[in-house]
Amino acid sequence: MGKLFFKLHDVPEHEAEEVRHMLDKAGIAYYETSAGNWGVSLAALWLAQESDLENANALLTEFQEKWRQESLAARESEPQETLMSRLKREPVKVTLAIIAVAAILYLSIMPFTGAWS
Repeated sequence: MGKLFFKLHDVPEHEAEEVRHMLDKAGIAYYETSAGNWGVSLAALWLAQESDLENANALLTEFQEKWRQESLAARESEPQETLMSRLKREPVKVTLAIIAVAAILYLSIMPFTGAWS
């Protein structure tokens, strides 16, 4: 009987592909289940042999640490967008969004202030 190894729900396809490649490279037999037509089943990778679980978990831990470090490095190399930088890039869109938020806030608070009575 198979052993659940890696749930694929909300996992990017390129990450799932790298996990599959990692298992193939290590010679660990696995099979995959999909979420089905309506997305209610468990999409996951299952190990064919329960005895491979310890080795696969060690490989996955190493893989996830490498993945985390690469993601952090990529995030640090990208400039962070601020409200001011966005305002400079798209002044009309940002101004309209601020006006919309202010209008919604005003309409939400006014009934409780007694101004409409």
